[in-house]
Amino acid sequence: MRITHEIEITPTAVILDGQTLTQTETGEKMLIGLYRQHANDYPKFFKMDTLCRLGFIATELLLQAEGAERFVPTEDRAVILANRNASIKNDKDYLKTISEQDYYPSPALFVYTLPNIVTGEIAIRNKYMGETAFYILDTPDQLMPIVETTLNTPYSTLNSAIAGWCDCSDANTFYAKIQIIWKN
Repeated sequence: MRITHEIEITPTAVILDGQTLTQTETGEKMLIGLYRQHANDYPKFFKMDTLCRLGFIATELLLQAEGAERFVPTEDRAVILANRNASIKNDKDYLKTISEQDYYPSPALFVYTLPNIVTGEIAIRNKYMGETAFYILDTPDQLMPIVETTLNTPYSTLNSAIAGWCDCSDANTFYAKIQIIWKN
């Protein structure tokens, strides 16, 4: 496997292919600023939870760095992400909408109580019809064997993957390290 592009995002920094992108905001405001500066054409972004925003903007920056033709349907790219906390931030937000006095949970928050929604958003945005998966793992290093197996499964039509760690425990505590990986 060969990595062609890599991004790392923390609440205070963005490093794309070894170069730090200048940011004036931090936390979730930084993600919104990155969206406005680098994408700004997918209004659904503002409905997303922080985990989805993190994975979405990381992928947007990676794909821009790749420079390949975008938004063309393809079956040869997978989206494989993992984290340790599933969708805990949004799960807590959703739980706050449920009370004994007013039991009306928020459907807008409910959809994001599944961590795999971020892989779906990335696939929909980029018209990827290959495999998508989201794993809950203890450590980021557990993901690479899964990516390698997925790309090298016999009869697979996959040539590459957007893969990595995408974790968020609250609106200002998150970490992503995502790569574009090609099979040899």
